[in-house]
Amino acid sequence: MSGSNGRTDTHTYQSLSEDGPFGPVEQPKRSTGRLVMHSMAMFGREFCYAVEAAYVTPVLLSLGLPKSLYSMVWLLSPTLGFLLQPVVGSVSDHCRARWGRRRPYILTLGIMMLLGMALYLNGDAVVSALVADPRTKLVWAVTITMIGVVLFDFSADFIDGPIKAYLFDVCSHQDKEKGLHYHALFTGFGGTLGYLLGAIDWVHLELGRLLGSEYQVMFFFSGLVFTLCFITHLCSIPEAPLRDGAQDPPSWQVPQGSSLLADGMQEYGSIEKVKHSDAETELITQGRANKKVPEQRQRAMSMKSLLRALVNMPSHYRCLCISHLIGWTAFLSNMLFFTDFMGQIVYHGDPYSSHNSTEFLIYERGVEVGCWGLCINSLFSSLYSYFQKALVSYIGLKGLYFMGYLLFGLGTGFIGLFPNVYSTLVLCSMFGVMSSTLYTVPFNLIAEYHREEEKEKQQGAPGVPDNSGRGKGVDCAALTCMVQLAQILVGGGLGFLVNMAGSVIVVVMTASAVALIGCCFVALFVRYVD
Repeated sequence: MSGSNGRTDTHTYQSLSEDGPFGPVEQPKRSTGRLVMHSMAMFGREFCYAVEAAYVTPVLLSLGLPKSLYSMVWLLSPTLGFLLQPVVGSVSDHCRARWGRRRPYILTLGIMMLLGMALYLNGDAVVSALVADPRTKLVWAVTITMIGVVLFDFSADFIDGPIKAYLFDVCSHQDKEKGLHYHALFTGFGGTLGYLLGAIDWVHLELGRLLGSEYQVMFFFSGLVFTLCFITHLCSIPEAPLRDGAQDPPSWQVPQGSSLLADGMQEYGSIEKVKHSDAETELITQGRANKKVPEQRQRAMSMKSLLRALVNMPSHYRCLCISHLIGWTAFLSNMLFFTDFMGQIVYHGDPYSSHNSTEFLIYERGVEVGCWGLCINSLFSSLYSYFQKALVSYIGLKGLYFMGYLLFGLGTGFIGLFPNVYSTLVLCSMFGVMSSTLYTVPFNLIAEYHREEEKEKQQGAPGVPDNSGRGKGVDCAALTCMVQLAQILVGGGLGFLVNMAGSVIVVVMTASAVALIGCCFVALFVRYVD
Protein backbone atom coordinates (compact mmCIF):
# COMPACT_ATOMS: atom_id res chain seq x y z
CA MET A 1 0.00 0.00 0.00
CA SER A 2 1.17 3.49 -0.69
CA GLY A 3 0.15 6.68 1.03
CA SER A 4 -3.29 8.13 1.01
CA ASN A 5 -2.72 9.82 -2.34
CA GLY A 6 -1.68 6.54 -3.96
CA ARG A 7 1.73 7.66 -5.25
CA THR A 8 5.02 5.90 -4.54
CA ASP A 9 7.03 7.77 -1.91
CA THR A 10 9.82 6.74 0.43
CA HIS A 11 7.91 8.13 3.38
CA THR A 12 4.47 6.58 2.82
CA TYR A 13 3.01 4.45 5.59
CA GLN A 14 3.64 0.86 4.59
CA SER A 15 4.40 -2.26 6.51
CA LEU A 16 7.49 -4.41 6.13
CA SER A 17 5.65 -7.69 6.05
CA GLU A 18 8.82 -9.75 5.84
CA ASP A 19 8.73 -9.23 2.10
CA GLY A 20 12.48 -9.44 1.50
CA PRO A 21 13.75 -10.73 -1.88
CA PHE A 22 11.46 -13.76 -1.92
CA GLY A 23 8.08 -12.21 -1.11
CA PRO A 24 6.14 -12.87 2.07
CA VAL A 25 7.06 -16.16 3.72
CA GLU A 26 4.34 -17.87 5.76
CA GLN A 27 5.62 -18.97 9.14
CA PRO A 28 5.16 -22.63 10.21
CA LYS A 29 2.37 -23.62 12.55
CA ARG A 30 3.21 -23.14 16.23
CA SER A 31 2.21 -25.64 18.88
CA THR A 32 -0.17 -24.64 21.64
CA GLY A 33 2.61 -25.15 24.17
CA ARG A 34 4.88 -22.64 22.40
CA LEU A 35 2.09 -20.06 22.21
CA VAL A 36 1.32 -20.56 25.91
CA MET A 37 5.01 -20.11 26.75
CA HIS A 38 5.03 -16.91 24.67
CA SER A 39 1.96 -15.67 26.57
CA MET A 40 3.63 -16.07 29.98
CA ALA A 41 5.18 -12.61 29.54
CA MET A 42 1.69 -11.13 29.65
CA PHE A 43 0.93 -13.17 32.77
CA GLY A 44 3.99 -11.82 34.60
CA ARG A 45 3.51 -8.28 33.34
CA GLU A 46 -0.14 -8.14 34.38
CA PHE A 47 0.62 -9.72 37.76
CA CYS A 48 3.02 -6.85 38.48
CA TYR A 49 0.59 -4.33 36.99
CA ALA A 50 -2.08 -5.57 39.41
CA VAL A 51 0.26 -4.98 42.34
CA GLU A 52 0.98 -1.47 41.06
CA ALA A 53 -2.69 -0.62 40.47
CA ALA A 54 -3.63 -1.85 43.94
CA TYR A 55 -0.83 -0.29 45.95
CA VAL A 56 0.78 2.73 44.27
CA THR A 57 -1.88 5.37 44.93
CA PRO A 58 -2.43 4.25 48.57
CA VAL A 59 1.36 4.10 49.11
CA LEU A 60 1.90 7.62 47.77
CA LEU A 61 -1.00 9.05 49.75
CA SER A 62 0.12 7.34 52.96
CA LEU A 63 3.61 8.82 52.48
CA GLY A 64 2.08 12.29 52.46
CA LEU A 65 2.03 13.19 48.77
CA PRO A 66 -0.30 16.20 48.30
CA LYS A 67 -3.71 15.31 46.90
CA SER A 68 -3.33 17.81 44.07
CA LEU A 69 -0.14 16.10 42.85
CA TYR A 70 -0.79 12.38 43.13
CA SER A 71 -2.22 12.02 39.62
CA MET A 72 0.84 13.83 38.23
CA VAL A 73 2.96 10.77 39.08
CA TRP A 74 1.37 9.07 36.07
CA LEU A 75 2.47 11.87 33.68
CA LEU A 76 6.24 11.35 33.65
CA SER A 77 6.61 7.81 32.34
CA PRO A 78 3.85 7.97 29.68
CA THR A 79 5.32 11.20 28.30
CA LEU A 80 8.66 9.46 27.78
CA GLY A 81 6.95 6.36 26.42
CA PHE A 82 4.80 8.31 23.97
CA LEU A 83 7.87 10.07 22.55
CA LEU A 84 10.18 7.04 22.45
CA GLN A 85 7.85 4.12 21.65
CA PRO A 86 7.77 4.57 17.83
CA VAL A 87 11.53 5.24 17.76
CA VAL A 88 12.36 2.05 19.65
CA GLY A 89 9.86 0.12 17.54
CA SER A 90 11.69 1.25 14.40
CA VAL A 91 15.10 0.47 15.90
CA SER A 92 13.95 -3.02 16.87
CA ASP A 93 12.77 -3.58 13.27
CA HIS A 94 16.38 -3.09 12.17
CA CYS A 95 18.16 -4.64 15.19
CA ARG A 96 20.87 -7.14 14.20
CA ALA A 97 21.52 -8.68 17.62
CA ARG A 98 22.41 -12.38 17.52
CA TRP A 99 19.52 -13.12 19.87
CA GLY A 100 16.90 -11.63 17.53
CA ARG A 101 15.20 -8.29 16.99
CA ARG A 102 12.71 -8.14 19.85
CA ARG A 103 14.05 -10.21 22.71
CA PRO A 104 16.99 -7.92 23.64
CA TYR A 105 14.52 -5.08 24.18
CA ILE A 106 12.10 -7.30 26.10
CA LEU A 107 14.91 -8.44 28.42
CA THR A 108 16.13 -4.88 29.06
CA LEU A 109 12.66 -3.56 29.81
CA GLY A 110 11.96 -6.56 32.07
CA ILE A 111 15.03 -5.75 34.19
CA MET A 112 13.86 -2.13 34.43
CA MET A 113 10.44 -3.32 35.62
CA LEU A 114 12.04 -5.35 38.42
CA LEU A 115 14.14 -2.37 39.51
CA GLY A 116 11.09 -0.09 39.52
CA MET A 117 9.12 -2.56 41.67
CA ALA A 118 12.01 -2.81 44.13
CA LEU A 119 12.07 0.97 44.54
CA TYR A 120 8.38 1.73 44.96
CA LEU A 121 7.57 -1.25 47.20
CA ASN A 122 10.68 -1.04 49.39
CA GLY A 123 11.67 2.63 49.18
CA ASP A 124 9.89 3.70 52.36
CA ALA A 125 11.32 0.80 54.39
CA VAL A 126 14.88 1.38 53.16
CA VAL A 127 14.74 5.15 53.82
CA SER A 128 13.25 4.59 57.28
CA ALA A 129 16.15 2.29 58.15
CA LEU A 130 18.81 4.74 56.91
CA VAL A 131 17.44 8.22 57.74
CA ALA A 132 16.46 9.40 61.22
CA ASP A 133 15.22 12.96 60.60
CA PRO A 134 11.45 12.80 59.93
CA ARG A 135 11.39 15.62 57.36
CA THR A 136 14.37 14.28 55.41
CA LYS A 137 12.95 10.79 55.61
CA LEU A 138 9.64 11.96 54.13
CA VAL A 139 11.32 13.75 51.21
CA TRP A 140 13.54 10.78 50.35
CA ALA A 141 10.73 8.22 50.76
CA VAL A 142 8.42 10.13 48.40
CA THR A 143 11.22 10.74 45.90
CA ILE A 144 12.42 7.12 45.73
CA THR A 145 8.88 5.77 45.56
CA MET A 146 8.01 8.15 42.72
CA ILE A 147 11.16 7.18 40.81
CA GLY A 148 10.21 3.52 41.20
CA VAL A 149 6.66 4.16 39.98
CA VAL A 150 7.89 6.08 36.93
CA LEU A 151 10.51 3.47 36.04
CA PHE A 152 8.11 0.55 36.44
CA ASP A 153 5.24 2.24 34.62
CA PHE A 154 7.46 3.31 31.72
CA SER A 155 8.91 -0.19 31.28
CA ALA A 156 5.60 -2.05 31.72
CA ASP A 157 3.86 0.12 29.12
CA PHE A 158 6.81 0.07 26.74
CA ILE A 159 7.28 -3.71 26.78
CA ASP A 160 3.88 -4.47 25.23
CA GLY A 161 4.96 -3.30 21.76
CA PRO A 162 8.03 -5.58 21.44
CA ILE A 163 6.06 -8.54 22.81
CA LYS A 164 3.32 -8.09 20.19
CA ALA A 165 5.88 -7.52 17.41
CA TYR A 166 7.73 -10.69 18.52
CA LEU A 167 4.48 -12.66 18.17
CA PHE A 168 3.73 -11.16 14.75
CA ASP A 169 7.26 -11.90 13.50
CA VAL A 170 7.37 -15.60 14.28
CA CYS A 171 3.77 -16.75 13.72
CA SER A 172 1.45 -17.36 10.79
CA HIS A 173 -1.75 -15.34 10.52
CA GLN A 174 -3.83 -18.06 12.21
CA ASP A 175 -1.31 -18.39 15.03
CA LYS A 176 -1.25 -14.61 15.49
CA GLU A 177 -4.97 -14.65 16.23
CA LYS A 178 -4.58 -17.67 18.49
CA GLY A 179 -1.59 -16.11 20.23
CA LEU A 180 -3.45 -12.85 20.87
CA HIS A 181 -6.27 -14.79 22.54
CA TYR A 182 -3.73 -16.59 24.73
CA HIS A 183 -2.17 -13.21 25.56
CA ALA A 184 -5.53 -11.89 26.73
CA LEU A 185 -6.30 -15.10 28.60
CA PHE A 186 -3.05 -15.08 30.56
CA THR A 187 -3.26 -11.32 31.06
CA GLY A 188 -6.49 -11.96 32.95
CA PHE A 189 -5.00 -14.85 34.92
CA GLY A 190 -1.99 -12.75 35.91
CA GLY A 191 -4.14 -9.86 37.03
CA THR A 192 -6.43 -12.18 38.96
CA LEU A 193 -3.54 -13.68 40.92
CA GLY A 194 -1.95 -10.27 41.50
CA TYR A 195 -5.13 -8.67 42.84
CA LEU A 196 -5.91 -11.78 44.86
CA LEU A 197 -2.57 -11.61 46.65
CA GLY A 198 -3.05 -7.87 47.13
CA ALA A 199 -6.41 -8.48 48.82
CA ILE A 200 -4.90 -10.76 51.47
CA ASP A 201 -4.14 -9.18 54.85
CA TRP A 202 -0.46 -10.17 55.01
CA VAL A 203 0.27 -8.09 58.13
CA HIS A 204 -1.40 -10.64 60.39
CA LEU A 205 0.14 -13.68 58.69
CA GLU A 206 3.47 -15.33 59.44
CA LEU A 207 4.99 -14.45 56.05
CA GLY A 208 4.13 -10.78 56.53
CA ARG A 209 5.77 -10.73 59.95
CA LEU A 210 8.82 -12.55 58.57
CA LEU A 211 9.42 -10.18 55.63
CA GLY A 212 8.46 -7.02 57.50
CA SER A 213 5.29 -5.72 55.80
CA GLU A 214 2.76 -6.48 53.09
CA TYR A 215 4.82 -4.45 50.61
CA GLN A 216 7.84 -6.71 51.04
CA VAL A 217 5.60 -9.77 50.66
CA MET A 218 4.20 -8.42 47.39
CA PHE A 219 7.70 -7.64 46.11
CA PHE A 220 8.82 -11.19 46.90
CA PHE A 221 5.92 -12.74 44.97
CA SER A 222 6.08 -10.19 42.14
CA GLY A 223 9.80 -10.64 41.58
CA LEU A 224 9.53 -14.44 41.65
CA VAL A 225 6.53 -14.69 39.31
CA PHE A 226 7.85 -12.06 36.91
CA THR A 227 11.30 -13.64 36.60
CA LEU A 228 9.96 -17.15 35.95
CA CYS A 229 7.40 -15.90 33.42
CA PHE A 230 9.88 -13.85 31.41
CA ILE A 231 12.47 -16.62 31.28
CA THR A 232 9.73 -18.88 29.88
CA HIS A 233 8.69 -16.22 27.37
CA LEU A 234 12.21 -15.54 26.11
CA CYS A 235 12.75 -19.27 25.53
CA SER A 236 9.39 -19.82 23.83
CA ILE A 237 10.02 -19.33 20.08
CA PRO A 238 13.56 -18.70 18.76
CA GLU A 239 14.25 -15.75 16.49
CA ALA A 240 16.62 -15.62 13.54
CA PRO A 241 19.00 -12.64 13.76
CA LEU A 242 18.58 -9.89 11.20
CA ARG A 243 21.71 -9.89 9.05
CA ASP A 244 23.42 -7.19 7.03
CA GLY A 245 23.42 -8.00 3.35
CA ALA A 246 26.66 -6.02 2.92
CA GLN A 247 28.46 -8.34 5.33
CA ASP A 248 26.82 -11.71 4.64
CA PRO A 249 26.86 -13.63 1.36
CA PRO A 250 23.68 -13.35 -0.73
CA SER A 251 21.17 -16.11 -0.22
CA TRP A 252 21.65 -17.43 -3.75
CA GLN A 253 25.30 -18.21 -2.90
CA VAL A 254 24.41 -20.23 0.20
CA PRO A 255 24.63 -24.03 -0.24
CA GLN A 256 21.45 -25.95 -0.94
CA GLY A 257 19.36 -26.91 2.08
CA SER A 258 20.11 -23.74 4.05
CA SER A 259 17.25 -21.71 5.49
CA LEU A 260 15.63 -19.15 3.27
CA LEU A 261 14.20 -17.42 6.32
CA ALA A 262 17.61 -16.57 7.74
CA ASP A 263 19.23 -15.36 4.53
CA GLY A 264 21.54 -12.39 4.20
CA MET A 265 18.89 -10.15 2.72
CA GLN A 266 17.25 -8.94 5.94
CA GLU A 267 14.62 -11.71 5.75
CA TYR A 268 13.38 -12.15 9.29
CA GLY A 269 11.29 -14.57 11.25
CA SER A 270 11.80 -17.63 13.37
CA ILE A 271 14.62 -20.15 13.08
CA GLU A 272 13.16 -22.85 10.84
CA LYS A 273 14.65 -25.05 8.12
CA VAL A 274 13.08 -24.68 4.69
CA LYS A 275 13.15 -27.76 2.48
CA HIS A 276 14.89 -27.40 -0.87
CA SER A 277 12.50 -27.66 -3.81
CA ASP A 278 12.23 -26.84 -7.50
CA ALA A 279 10.45 -23.60 -6.61
CA GLU A 280 13.63 -22.36 -4.94
CA THR A 281 15.22 -21.69 -8.34
CA GLU A 282 12.55 -19.14 -9.15
CA LEU A 283 12.95 -17.51 -5.74
CA ILE A 284 16.70 -17.22 -6.26
CA THR A 285 16.18 -15.44 -9.58
CA GLN A 286 13.82 -12.96 -7.91
CA GLY A 287 16.30 -12.53 -5.08
CA ARG A 288 19.08 -11.45 -7.45
CA ALA A 289 16.85 -8.80 -8.98
CA ASN A 290 15.63 -7.38 -5.68
CA LYS A 291 18.60 -7.91 -3.36
CA LYS A 292 19.41 -4.19 -3.00
CA VAL A 293 15.92 -3.10 -2.02
CA PRO A 294 16.09 -4.08 1.68
CA GLU A 295 19.49 -2.33 2.06
CA GLN A 296 17.99 0.88 0.69
CA ARG A 297 15.04 0.47 3.07
CA GLN A 298 17.35 0.07 6.05
CA ARG A 299 19.25 3.26 5.27
CA ALA A 300 16.06 5.27 4.65
CA MET A 301 14.73 4.85 8.19
CA SER A 302 15.86 8.13 9.78
CA MET A 303 14.04 10.03 12.50
CA LYS A 304 12.62 12.41 9.90
CA SER A 305 11.28 9.58 7.74
CA LEU A 306 9.83 7.84 10.80
CA LEU A 307 7.90 10.93 11.89
CA ARG A 308 6.69 11.52 8.36
CA ALA A 309 5.55 7.90 8.07
CA LEU A 310 3.55 8.20 11.30
CA VAL A 311 1.98 11.51 10.24
CA ASN A 312 1.07 10.18 6.78
CA MET A 313 -0.38 6.87 7.96
CA PRO A 314 -3.48 5.67 6.10
CA SER A 315 -6.77 6.77 7.57
CA HIS A 316 -7.73 3.29 8.82
CA TYR A 317 -4.54 3.06 10.90
CA ARG A 318 -5.16 6.54 12.27
CA CYS A 319 -8.76 5.75 13.21
CA LEU A 320 -7.69 2.54 14.94
CA CYS A 321 -5.12 4.49 16.98
CA ILE A 322 -7.74 7.08 17.96
CA SER A 323 -10.21 4.39 19.04
CA HIS A 324 -7.44 2.72 21.07
CA LEU A 325 -6.69 6.07 22.70
CA ILE A 326 -10.35 6.59 23.63
CA GLY A 327 -10.63 3.09 25.08
CA TRP A 328 -7.50 3.30 27.19
CA THR A 329 -8.40 6.78 28.43
CA ALA A 330 -11.70 5.43 29.72
CA PHE A 331 -10.16 2.25 31.13
CA LEU A 332 -7.23 3.93 32.90
CA SER A 333 -9.43 6.69 34.31
CA ASN A 334 -11.25 4.02 36.24
CA MET A 335 -8.54 1.45 36.96
CA LEU A 336 -5.76 3.71 38.24
CA PHE A 337 -8.01 5.21 40.92
CA PHE A 338 -10.40 2.35 41.59
CA THR A 339 -8.99 1.21 44.96
CA ASP A 340 -8.87 4.84 46.09
CA PHE A 341 -12.50 5.23 44.94
CA MET A 342 -13.49 2.18 47.00
CA GLY A 343 -11.70 3.48 50.10
CA GLN A 344 -13.02 7.05 49.95
CA ILE A 345 -16.43 6.90 48.25
CA VAL A 346 -17.79 3.40 48.89
CA TYR A 347 -16.31 2.93 52.40
CA HIS A 348 -16.10 6.63 53.37
CA GLY A 349 -12.52 6.33 54.65
CA ASP A 350 -9.85 9.05 54.81
CA PRO A 351 -6.30 8.34 53.52
CA TYR A 352 -5.00 11.57 55.10
CA SER A 353 -5.94 10.61 58.66
CA SER A 354 -3.32 9.31 61.07
CA HIS A 355 -2.43 5.68 60.43
CA ASN A 356 -3.95 4.44 63.70
CA SER A 357 -7.25 6.28 63.24
CA THR A 358 -10.57 4.61 62.47
CA GLU A 359 -10.97 6.61 59.25
CA PHE A 360 -7.64 5.41 57.88
CA LEU A 361 -8.32 1.79 58.84
CA ILE A 362 -11.70 2.01 57.07
CA TYR A 363 -9.92 3.43 54.00
CA GLU A 364 -7.46 0.52 54.02
CA ARG A 365 -10.35 -1.91 54.25
CA GLY A 366 -11.90 -0.26 51.19
CA VAL A 367 -8.60 -0.62 49.33
CA GLU A 368 -8.52 -4.34 50.17
CA VAL A 369 -12.10 -4.81 48.90
CA GLY A 370 -11.13 -2.80 45.81
CA CYS A 371 -8.42 -5.39 45.17
CA TRP A 372 -11.12 -8.07 45.24
CA GLY A 373 -13.06 -6.04 42.67
CA LEU A 374 -10.01 -5.81 40.42
CA CYS A 375 -9.52 -9.55 40.93
CA ILE A 376 -13.07 -10.10 39.63
CA ASN A 377 -12.20 -7.86 36.67
CA SER A 378 -9.15 -9.94 35.74
CA LEU A 379 -10.91 -13.26 36.24
CA PHE A 380 -13.80 -12.20 34.02
CA SER A 381 -11.28 -10.87 31.46
CA SER A 382 -9.80 -14.37 31.20
CA LEU A 383 -13.23 -16.00 30.89
CA TYR A 384 -14.34 -13.50 28.27
CA SER A 385 -11.09 -13.99 26.32
CA TYR A 386 -11.77 -17.73 26.27
CA PHE A 387 -15.21 -17.21 24.69
CA GLN A 388 -14.12 -14.42 22.35
CA LYS A 389 -13.10 -16.84 19.62
CA ALA A 390 -16.62 -18.28 19.55
CA LEU A 391 -18.28 -14.87 19.71
CA VAL A 392 -16.29 -13.39 16.84
CA SER A 393 -17.82 -15.89 14.38
CA TYR A 394 -21.28 -14.51 15.24
CA ILE A 395 -20.77 -10.78 15.79
CA GLY A 396 -17.36 -10.19 14.18
CA LEU A 397 -14.56 -7.93 15.37
CA LYS A 398 -16.83 -4.90 15.05
CA GLY A 399 -19.38 -6.42 17.40
CA LEU A 400 -16.71 -7.38 19.93
CA TYR A 401 -15.18 -3.91 19.82
CA PHE A 402 -18.52 -2.12 20.22
CA MET A 403 -19.76 -4.45 22.97
CA GLY A 404 -16.59 -4.04 25.04
CA TYR A 405 -16.88 -0.24 25.09
CA LEU A 406 -20.65 -0.29 25.68
CA LEU A 407 -20.63 -2.69 28.64
CA PHE A 408 -17.75 -0.85 30.28
CA GLY A 409 -19.46 2.53 29.84
CA LEU A 410 -22.72 1.31 31.32
CA GLY A 411 -21.01 -0.57 34.16
CA THR A 412 -18.87 2.35 35.32
CA GLY A 413 -21.85 4.68 35.02
CA PHE A 414 -23.91 2.54 37.41
CA ILE A 415 -20.97 2.29 39.83
CA GLY A 416 -20.68 6.08 39.93
CA LEU A 417 -24.41 6.61 40.40
CA PHE A 418 -24.91 3.82 42.96
CA PRO A 419 -21.64 3.36 44.94
CA ASN A 420 -22.71 0.26 46.85
CA VAL A 421 -20.17 -2.41 47.84
CA TYR A 422 -21.98 -5.43 46.38
CA SER A 423 -23.24 -3.82 43.17
CA THR A 424 -19.77 -2.38 42.55
CA LEU A 425 -18.14 -5.78 42.93
CA VAL A 426 -20.65 -7.37 40.54
CA LEU A 427 -20.17 -4.63 37.93
CA CYS A 428 -16.39 -5.09 38.08
CA SER A 429 -16.97 -7.94 35.62
CA MET A 430 -17.63 -5.26 32.97
CA PHE A 431 -14.06 -4.02 33.48
CA GLY A 432 -12.90 -7.47 32.39
CA VAL A 433 -14.82 -7.25 29.12
CA MET A 434 -13.10 -3.95 28.33
CA SER A 435 -9.67 -5.24 29.32
CA SER A 436 -9.93 -8.29 27.08
CA THR A 437 -11.24 -6.15 24.22
CA LEU A 438 -8.35 -3.68 24.40
CA TYR A 439 -5.75 -6.44 24.49
CA THR A 440 -7.10 -8.40 21.51
CA VAL A 441 -9.36 -6.62 19.02
CA PRO A 442 -7.06 -3.71 17.98
CA PHE A 443 -4.13 -6.06 17.43
CA ASN A 444 -6.33 -8.48 15.52
CA LEU A 445 -7.23 -5.59 13.24
CA ILE A 446 -3.54 -4.71 12.81
CA ALA A 447 -2.87 -8.33 11.81
CA GLU A 448 -5.75 -8.16 9.32
CA TYR A 449 -4.34 -4.94 7.84
CA HIS A 450 -0.91 -6.58 7.48
CA ARG A 451 -2.42 -9.62 5.82
CA GLU A 452 -4.38 -7.44 3.40
CA GLU A 453 -1.22 -5.49 2.50
CA GLU A 454 0.73 -8.70 1.89
CA LYS A 455 -1.98 -9.95 -0.48
CA GLU A 456 -1.96 -6.63 -2.35
CA LYS A 457 1.81 -6.85 -2.78
CA GLN A 458 1.58 -10.41 -4.07
CA GLN A 459 -1.03 -9.34 -6.63
CA GLY A 460 0.95 -6.27 -7.72
CA ALA A 461 3.40 -5.93 -10.59
CA PRO A 462 6.66 -7.85 -9.98
CA GLY A 463 9.89 -5.95 -9.44
CA VAL A 464 8.25 -2.82 -8.01
CA PRO A 465 10.30 -1.77 -4.95
CA ASP A 466 8.64 -1.27 -1.59
CA ASN A 467 10.15 1.95 -0.21
CA SER A 468 8.32 2.02 3.07
CA GLY A 469 11.11 1.82 5.65
CA ARG A 470 8.66 0.57 8.23
CA GLY A 471 8.16 -2.67 10.08
CA LYS A 472 5.72 -4.43 12.33
CA GLY A 473 7.54 -3.00 15.32
CA VAL A 474 6.50 0.51 14.23
CA ASP A 475 2.91 -0.62 13.63
CA CYS A 476 2.64 -2.13 17.11
CA ALA A 477 4.46 0.84 18.66
CA ALA A 478 2.13 3.36 16.99
CA LEU A 479 -0.82 1.51 18.52
CA THR A 480 0.63 0.87 21.98
CA CYS A 481 1.92 4.42 22.41
CA MET A 482 -1.75 5.41 22.56
CA VAL A 483 -1.67 3.84 26.04
CA GLN A 484 1.00 6.35 27.08
CA LEU A 485 -0.96 9.22 25.54
CA ALA A 486 -4.04 8.06 27.45
CA GLN A 487 -2.02 8.10 30.67
CA ILE A 488 -0.88 11.64 29.91
CA LEU A 489 -4.49 12.74 29.44
CA VAL A 490 -5.60 10.92 32.60
CA GLY A 491 -2.71 12.19 34.71
CA GLY A 492 -3.05 15.76 33.51
CA GLY A 493 -6.82 15.99 33.49
CA LEU A 494 -8.21 13.90 36.32
CA GLY A 495 -6.26 15.67 39.07
CA PHE A 496 -7.83 18.92 37.90
CA LEU A 497 -11.31 17.38 37.76
CA VAL A 498 -10.96 15.85 41.24
CA ASN A 499 -9.92 19.22 42.69
CA MET A 500 -12.80 20.96 40.93
CA ALA A 501 -15.42 18.41 42.02
CA GLY A 502 -13.93 17.77 45.46
CA SER A 503 -14.53 14.03 45.09
CA VAL A 504 -12.96 11.09 43.23
CA ILE A 505 -16.42 10.02 42.05
CA VAL A 506 -15.83 12.27 39.04
CA VAL A 507 -13.18 9.77 37.90
CA VAL A 508 -15.71 6.97 37.44
CA MET A 509 -18.24 9.20 35.71
CA THR A 510 -15.56 10.47 33.31
CA ALA A 511 -14.59 6.90 32.44
CA SER A 512 -18.21 6.08 31.67
CA ALA A 513 -18.71 9.12 29.42
CA VAL A 514 -15.48 8.54 27.46
CA ALA A 515 -16.31 4.84 26.92
CA LEU A 516 -19.76 5.67 25.54
CA ILE A 517 -18.18 8.17 23.15
CA GLY A 518 -15.82 5.37 22.11
CA CYS A 519 -18.84 3.18 21.25
CA CYS A 520 -19.88 5.66 18.58
CA PHE A 521 -16.33 5.99 17.24
CA VAL A 522 -15.62 2.27 16.82
CA ALA A 523 -18.98 1.79 15.12
CA LEU A 524 -18.65 4.68 12.66
CA PHE A 525 -14.97 5.26 11.91
CA VAL A 526 -12.90 2.09 12.46
CA ARG A 527 -12.35 0.00 9.32
CA TYR A 528 -12.97 -3.76 9.53
CA VAL A 529 -11.57 -6.22 6.99
CA ASP A 530 -14.12 -8.65 5.54
